[in-house]
Amino acid sequence: MPDIKALLSVINQAFPFGLQENYDNAGLITGNPSDEIQGVLITLDVTEEVVEEAIAQRCNVIVAHHPVIFKGIKSLTGKNHVERTVIKAIKNNIAIIASHTNTDNSPYGTNKILADKLELTEQKVLVPKPSMLKKIVTFVPVTYDHQVKQALFEAGAGVIGNYDNTSFSTDGLGSFRGNENTRPFVGTPGTLHHEPEKRIETIFPAYLEHAIVNALLKAHPYEEPAFDIYSLDNKNPYAGNGIVGNLPAEKNFYDLLETLKTLTETRCIKFTQPVKKEVKRIALCGGTCFFALPFAIAEKADLFVTSDVKYHEYFEADNQITIADIGHYEMEQFVKEIFLKIIRKNFSNFAVRLSAVNTNPINYF
Repeated sequence: MPDIKALLSVINQAFPFGLQENYDNAGLITGNPSDEIQGVLITLDVTEEVVEEAIAQRCNVIVAHHPVIFKGIKSLTGKNHVERTVIKAIKNNIAIIASHTNTDNSPYGTNKILADKLELTEQKVLVPKPSMLKKIVTFVPVTYDHQVKQALFEAGAGVIGNYDNTSFSTDGLGSFRGNENTRPFVGTPGTLHHEPEKRIETIFPAYLEHAIVNALLKAHPYEEPAFDIYSLDNKNPYAGNGIVGNLPAEKNFYDLLETLKTLTETRCIKFTQPVKKEVKRIALCGGTCFFALPFAIAEKADLFVTSDVKYHEYFEADNQITIADIGHYEMEQFVKEIFLKIIRKNFSNFAVRLSAVNTNPINYF
């Protein structure tokens, strides 16, 4: 049977944990990575009831969107729902994995599935993440150009949108002189050597830096490979919060609200004064995403669909856009379907179930 470490690897490939926000706690929260998986239960939130369901279904792993532990815990005495949930999971040897803002920040994650259900076209990330891209530059003997580039590509460098193996190379002449303690790949210790080299440069996501450098050092023939790493100011257009896209055709505003109610099974949508009777360009951002409003306006969206909007924030629509708050749980509930699809695609030797527990803490009267 596969172990929990293998499951973590699959989730990380789909939604890299390096994409999570610095306040987040995505990853393995309880459990031993080497434990074999007996069954997986998928949920949006981890509650005591969900843990009891996992026990009843003989699932020793829970995959959730929201981490059950957000803040530091100094004691486990069962004084609140978080501590009771964690204690119950540990007592019953149940591992808890969270894939939270790393999934939100993926163009294939939390917002993507709702955008697809609305059949939005020409989708793109609404708020691209800054400080997420780096460039590595290295210098290799001409005959090792392909070998080193391939190693970098296999480690995750050189991906730009739908293109991979992207790089740029130029010819040059390197020089070096090793002392008596060196065993140079070419040249003689104590003698200045000149070697025809290729300058290779390619970009990579910042969270892959350790893997990229290790791949370079392993593939490069020199004892002391020369390389530079640059942090780029470019925003990563393929990672960030929210999605913006177009409906296949203009739709009456209230008809679209009805569609959203049906899709999400919500009983209440809070919205500002409609700016347009017919809407076409839609911005989506699940969770607490009011910060994305200026980006939705800049994208000339007719409607900004989000959740957790505060009273005074509604005024910020300022007759430039319509805000619709459909609820936190309602927007993010479909992420469970993504986890189910990914896990079933990669593993066939244990049961994977969607939790039957509705963890939405909000009721409507």
